[in-house]
Amino acid sequence: MIDQYDWRGGREAMLRFGPESGPVVVIALPLFEEANRTRAFVVTMCRALAARGVASALPDLPGQGESSLATEDARLDNWRAAFAAAAASLGSGAHGVALRSGAAIDGEARLAGRWRLSPLPGAAALAELRRAASAVSTARREPVETHSYGAKLLAGHRIAVPLLNALSADRQLDPPHGPVRTVRLATDPQSADRKVDAAPLWRRAEPGNDPALAALLADDIVAWIARCGG
Repeated sequence: MIDQYDWRGGREAMLRFGPESGPVVVIALPLFEEANRTRAFVVTMCRALAARGVASALPDLPGQGESSLATEDARLDNWRAAFAAAAASLGSGAHGVALRSGAAIDGEARLAGRWRLSPLPGAAALAELRRAASAVSTARREPVETHSYGAKLLAGHRIAVPLLNALSADRQLDPPHGPVRTVRLATDPQSADRKVDAAPLWRRAEPGNDPALAALLADDIVAWIARCGG
């Protein structure tokens, strides 16, 4: 179902899955190109959660997804405010699920707990975007970054300088309020509550899916919500 939520800057779309009652999670996609590469996978995970009795919401952020706001008008503080508003629209007791740099935008949301897959801060997300842009520019023999009317064109994304600066300064994730569970891939050396054997969908050249991984992570989320008290 396509729903909407209001935030201080306007109204954005939000996909809803699952039952109308019971536990609900609000999902923060990764930023920029990784959102495109993982969206189909996240939708599969939302459907897996629904099959397990857990509802989910997948909000568009201002300047991302199907938002009417231009990408170059996006700001990090607005993303955080919008995600917090989306979570609040679901009522008290919502749980957060963040993939990758989605963990950089959920800090202002009032959540019963946070479940994170391979989380990273804004600076690391920007570094990933620049690496992707470098690979493309090398193949095409083009500059990595180009300037255009107060914004930079980076890997196909027009990003305003204030957003670039805010992401660059976001070097570590804020300590989360409430329970948190971190899941990482087995190839990731960083600490985690659980490691899973899977390929990093966010690094593929094209959007991909992994139903088996979606089901495995859905089981982990459902069990974690139960441990958090519902």
